[in-house]
Amino acid sequence: MEIVSGAPGGDEQGADAGRGSPPRRLIVMGTGGNCVDILDVVLDLNALRPAPLYECVGWLDDEPARHGTTVAGLPVLGPLSAAADYADCVFVNGIGSVRTFMRKARIIAGAGVPDERFATLAHPLASVSRWARVGAGAVLFPHVAVHSGARVGRHVIVLATSVINHDVHVGDYTCITSGVCLSGGVQVGASCYLGTNACVVGGVTLGDGCIVGMGSVVRKDVPAGAVVAGNPARVIRMVDGTAP
Repeated sequence: MEIVSGAPGGDEQGADAGRGSPPRRLIVMGTGGNCVDILDVVLDLNALRPAPLYECVGWLDDEPARHGTTVAGLPVLGPLSAAADYADCVFVNGIGSVRTFMRKARIIAGAGVPDERFATLAHPLASVSRWARVGAGAVLFPHVAVHSGARVGRHVIVLATSVINHDVHVGDYTCITSGVCLSGGVQVGASCYLGTNACVVGGVTLGDGCIVGMGSVVRKDVPAGAVVAGNPARVIRMVDGTAP
């Protein structure tokens, strides 16, 4: 995995871009707010170089009413299943709100795009340790910090100002919203959703598919599929709506 980043010391996918190579054509999956913010990440990466790394050619979205329209000046090209029509493009996924994050893995699989055709992006103002690893298709927004020994999984999105401390593992398809702090050694399962300004105490494990409410302080392990909130956080229900 190579990260496209403006940070000093970071690996750079497409390192020859700006020295005669054409930009890579890129399509964003989804058209929501995070998707448009991903476009900002791409444009900010391009702005640092004498020639752009990427040419963003448009969006894919499964909402038929959006097909043929434009978002942020770029066309909505069709549904996610149309990805197969763009063999010359790489992709990045922005879908994964609190309403859809549990379906994120299925959404991406349904597009039929292998991991090697997903871009892995870190905003120029993000900081990624040389001893951290970030999976295919992940996106790190401005002022995100990923420290030594951390492992960020495939198709993870980390919004602005979140901190992933040393030796944290974040599972595939998880969404970490703004201002989250994961202390050293935290283990976050796959397909989780961590709300704004949530904090997780060092060494705690969050099971697959859990939701952590905004501003929560998680001091003990959370079972898979649980919704927790508060300080200290407690289980208030399960994701499927049943009682804990």
